[in-house]
Amino acid sequence: MTKRALITGITGQDGSYLAELLLSKGYEVHGLVRRSSSFNRGRIDPISEADPEAGKRLHLHYGDMTDGVSLVNLVRTIEPHEVYNLAAQSHVKVSFEMPEYTASADAIGTVRLLEAIRSANLECRFYQASTSEMFGATPPPQGESTAFYPRSPYGAAKLYAHWVTVNYREAYDMFAVSGILFNHESPRRGETFVTRKITMAVARIAAGLQDELVLGNLDAVRDWGYAKEYVEGMWRMLQHDAPETFVLGTGVGTSVREFCQTSFEHVGLDWQKYVTHDDRYERPTEVDALIADPSKSRDVLGWEAKTHATDLARLMVDADVEALVTER
Repeated sequence: MTKRALITGITGQDGSYLAELLLSKGYEVHGLVRRSSSFNRGRIDPISEADPEAGKRLHLHYGDMTDGVSLVNLVRTIEPHEVYNLAAQSHVKVSFEMPEYTASADAIGTVRLLEAIRSANLECRFYQASTSEMFGATPPPQGESTAFYPRSPYGAAKLYAHWVTVNYREAYDMFAVSGILFNHESPRRGETFVTRKITMAVARIAAGLQDELVLGNLDAVRDWGYAKEYVEGMWRMLQHDAPETFVLGTGVGTSVREFCQTSFEHVGLDWQKYVTHDDRYERPTEVDALIADPSKSRDVLGWEAKTHATDLARLMVDADVEALVTER
């Protein structure tokens, strides 16, 4: 039997890596795509180009997490065996500027999708993309039993989605899993996220196309891993015998300053000559440090992060340098 999976947020970083993984395992993959006047498929179009046979098992559908009817119709049409809810307004700073939309897409959107699955009476497994931002002000290390204290509308919306997933699991006996993933990056990371902002700037400065890099809080500490490895952890959660909550992370904290230093040093530059600070990039409420305790995922799922922040920074810089060469 060919398994069918539905991925919301398939055009994003995680969605594209997950689609590749599932296709490599023989899945039929369906992805939710928001309608836009411009195409935003740069991360997933290469999948079909690289492997046309796998591309035949990749199907895209228009829909939106704020439109419950589209979700109901999609779930009933596809009848997926697995659903991965990766769609979100995922930029923390933007969530302060668009709190209502963030809540509708990230929090209530999860309820809409869970209700679509429940009303269709499907025996499918559900993955909810939770986030380390739910821990917020709680000191690290942070694991499955750590108290939550979100410090942004994004973190609060994701916390609602996390707990409503747990509630549907307990109330309706659904195989519903929350994966609490710490920061995970890659060359496919959106250009407004700090790691990609740094590595793109490094590539452009090294090429003489940019003079400086303006950042906010350089002291913020995050647990940065490689997104391509983390989607394997998502998949393993849905193959586990029982639905549980799992934390994925490296267990190592790195500051924005250190990520900057590594990235610039990789191309032979002194970061302090190019990086400046601007308060406009600070959050109204800051999260000082997020560092995972991933021991449960290691012991139960056999999953462990292999790429840590230093190697990740170099990997991303190399990709952005190569992209610039290709463009020119």
